[in-house]
Amino acid sequence: MKIESIKIKNYKVLRDVEIKEIPSMAVFLGVNGSGKSTLFDVFGFLNDALMTNIRAALAKRGGFNEVISRGEKGDIEFEIKFRPSAEEPLITYELVVSLDEKKNPIIKKEVLRFRRGQVGSPWKVLDFAYGEGTAAVGELNTYDDVKNASRKEQKLDSPDILAIKGLGQFKEFVAVSQLRRLIEDWYVSDFQIEDARIPRDAGYSEQLSRTGDNLALVAKYLYENYYSVFENILETMKERIPGITNVEAQETTDGRIVLRFQDGNFKDPFISRYMSDGTIKMFTYLILLNDPSHHALLCVEEPENQLYPQLLSELAEEFRLYSVNEGQVFISTHSPDFLDAVELDELYCLVKNNGFTEIKKASNNDLIKSLFESGDLLGDLWRQGLLEKVI
Repeated sequence: MKIESIKIKNYKVLRDVEIKEIPSMAVFLGVNGSGKSTLFDVFGFLNDALMTNIRAALAKRGGFNEVISRGEKGDIEFEIKFRPSAEEPLITYELVVSLDEKKNPIIKKEVLRFRRGQVGSPWKVLDFAYGEGTAAVGELNTYDDVKNASRKEQKLDSPDILAIKGLGQFKEFVAVSQLRRLIEDWYVSDFQIEDARIPRDAGYSEQLSRTGDNLALVAKYLYENYYSVFENILETMKERIPGITNVEAQETTDGRIVLRFQDGNFKDPFISRYMSDGTIKMFTYLILLNDPSHHALLCVEEPENQLYPQLLSELAEEFRLYSVNEGQVFISTHSPDFLDAVELDELYCLVKNNGFTEIKKASNNDLIKSLFESGDLLGDLWRQGLLEKVI
């Protein structure tokens, strides 16, 4: 699945932003406090709302009044356009969150539209408000399918529950299920190096957690169940980290799992707590990028933290390969070294203006485009302060 555009209104510092023509790998550049984390939190918010409800997702962030943009009295709005695959039609999802007369969070509008191409009138697959609405039934692959589809009236248990949660679990609502899977499959990383070092009780984990605290368990799972995948990770580690010749997840006598890294210069391996932050983080990213159950969207915040500058271009290459072969990748950064490996069409710039974030695509700026095509690296343009002038 691939997201093509996003509109956000009244979500914290994102008072009114639209991101268009999103490529498979998109890099969001800005100084600290420019809104990068808030942009990624949009995906976390929608995932929380799907897993629980709108009320709980808002409460996790301090409530409606803390989430809505400062000084705004309206609603919180999202619009996401995506394709399940390159051959399938464009789907638009709209969500409007508001308060009822008792100041309780409710879903004022939730609409799913189907459209072939970028033009033409869309057809509603799902249309809900205040917990009630209709949804089209069956496979929807053509205009006629949607136009002639039967629609079912539905009522949710509560007006703060997403219709895609209530209906997406049923096979008859195919298009709704596709969006549900997309949101369920979003992965927003918040890797904590110290958490990844800590030995864990022997257990079972197939996928890396958001913080990476189950890294050793996932490494053990891949070694035992997908040895060829683990071997590929190891070969990449050997290429990217000089000296590393082996990595293993070993169970200790007290029933805990620890990672041990073999440096070819030494006879005995090192346990993870003695390895550098950069080595641990690179291994964590490689575990994530080689997950046999690929994520539709990876959101990676500031991958430059704890990594050697010379590794950043190689990590960017790994992210790009994933975006081409497996799923979309969004990356936030403020590192010139990482930017040196980024293509112009992949870059979006974030700047605060009067307290709110603006987002522009770098390739739409004639000066930046001319300098890049003349051979200037984006990292150098960032160091010179030119990319801040994109907005």
